[in-house]
Amino acid sequence: MDEYTEIRQAEKGAWVSIAAYLVLTIFKLVFGYLFLSSALVADGYNNLTDIVASIAVLIGLRISQKPPDKDHAYGHFRAETIAALVASFIMVSVGIQVIVTAVKSIFDPVQQTPSLLAALVALLSAICMVFVYRYNNNLAKKLGSQALHAAAKDNLSDALVSIGAVVGVVGAQLGAAWLDPLAALVVGIIICKTAWDIFYSATHALTDGFDENELGTLRTTISKTKGVRDITDIKARIHGSKVLLDVIVQVDPKLSLVESHHICDDIERRMLRKHNIWSVHVHVEPFKMEVDKESNK
Repeated sequence: MDEYTEIRQAEKGAWVSIAAYLVLTIFKLVFGYLFLSSALVADGYNNLTDIVASIAVLIGLRISQKPPDKDHAYGHFRAETIAALVASFIMVSVGIQVIVTAVKSIFDPVQQTPSLLAALVALLSAICMVFVYRYNNNLAKKLGSQALHAAAKDNLSDALVSIGAVVGVVGAQLGAAWLDPLAALVVGIIICKTAWDIFYSATHALTDGFDENELGTLRTTISKTKGVRDITDIKARIHGSKVLLDVIVQVDPKLSLVESHHICDDIERRMLRKHNIWSVHVHVEPFKMEVDKESNK
């Protein structure tokens, strides 16, 4: 399975999320307004933003499948990151609207108690999202897709949001009418927080940021490759859902060009097998033993 086949497989997870979110959005908004639940309405708008985010990921995945051309020598993988960035802007605008509406409801002198049926709708939605989360999470692990893994985490957070809506409705039924709009406020904050996380991750990737701990893990794998005496430099960056790796290794200077090339091939195979990294650029230098400074005096 090549990198483009993996992207096509990851599209299945995006389609499952879109289908689930579309159905849940309609149910939550209709029953939220019908049963007078601010929390359920807010949860519905939360799923509406998730539809936008999932569509953005799907569009990004489609564009990412375009092969390299004269203007994009590294391919079009970053289209996925740009799509996620656009989705974060849409999500934060919806989140702010939900927060404003919830705050107005909290301070409304006449607060309506939502129907207990709204809690049932939210509970069923939470159960549905747990199943969607498990499907996408298993698919993400199988394909090693970072984008799909992020989508799975969003599925899980949506299930938790729906549980929060259940608490708000049940609390309102028990006499605390303010709990329902308060739950809606929490949902709005969660939407904005999710939007910020997506924005930060996307901008971090677009500015070639990379996690130091993960880079250390890659260094360890390379250092254990047979024939590698030392690692002079190692750099990595996110390119859409893929990682581009550049490393300079030192090998025995007595090795032939062919033998050194075999070491490079071995590093590339290990990076693909253990870390699902397809693009690895290895530069080989002769190993130089460090001389103790005192001996040079």
